[in-house]
Amino acid sequence: MIQVNEYFDGTVKSLAYQTAEGKSSVGVINPGTYKFGTGQPEIMTIIEGKLTVLLQDATEWQSYTKGQAFDVPGNSSFQVKTEEQTSYLCQYR
Repeated sequence: MIQVNEYFDGTVKSLAYQTAEGKSSVGVINPGTYKFGTGQPEIMTIIEGKLTVLLQDATEWQSYTKGQAFDVPGNSSFQVKTEEQTSYLCQYR
């Protein structure tokens, strides 16, 4: 089953799906700055574009590009910003 998700008035969209390894989603983020909350740990991998990230307890923004990934702790929040459409894979653990 594929679940369609839309956030921030449609500026972020994703398709969620289930694999043998667990739940994942693949999506696109339009230019802007956004804050997300998490329930469980996530691994986010950039497919195309560039995403700048501020994790909940971090003091500095970190940039990630194609092929790079970052971990998001469960039960936390994080901010992202991008100046170009950026696609990502999010794997929930």
